[in-house]
Amino acid sequence: MSEQRVVATVRDCPARLVPVGTPVTIPAHTFVTVTQALGGNFTLVYQGNMVRVDGTEADALGMEKFELNFTDHGDGKIHEEQIWQALETVYDPEIPVNLKSLGLIYNVAIDQEKGHVKIDMTLTAPGCGMGPVLVGDVKYRVAMVPNVKSVDVELVFDPPWSRHMMSEEAQLETGMFY
Repeated sequence: MSEQRVVATVRDCPARLVPVGTPVTIPAHTFVTVTQALGGNFTLVYQGNMVRVDGTEADALGMEKFELNFTDHGDGKIHEEQIWQALETVYDPEIPVNLKSLGLIYNVAIDQEKGHVKIDMTLTAPGCGMGPVLVGDVKYRVAMVPNVKSVDVELVFDPPWSRHMMSEEAQLETGMFY
């Protein structure tokens, strides 16, 4: 979406304040301004604040809902490939590339007994103000994977991120392949 658009919510809509990530609920029948649609997520202006709405809640904005479906294998286990699939649906809010392709995900650890996933990730810059929002996006999407009961995300800055951590496709897409 390249231009701003005013819409009215059709139902209560969960959102997170940008950049702090604090959860808020936008009441039904509230006018908001959509400023960005990227990676299935939306950035809105609500009561003078920027908020982020996950694409799985897009129907609350009268838009097509982003569907993220995983097959439950019926074995009660968390399947790591599904965690990575979920991570591929989380996009940097300023760069139209997913976090996995950007090389921002350093580690995924699964505790099958507890149904717990721990993710170590970084940001493109240590001072990036969108860190809490990205952490919230990762937790929200990974929690959709079958048998995941809890998700922790730790921001780490060692090693520091560099463009060399990006996939070749991401480097080409962003013009950083040289």
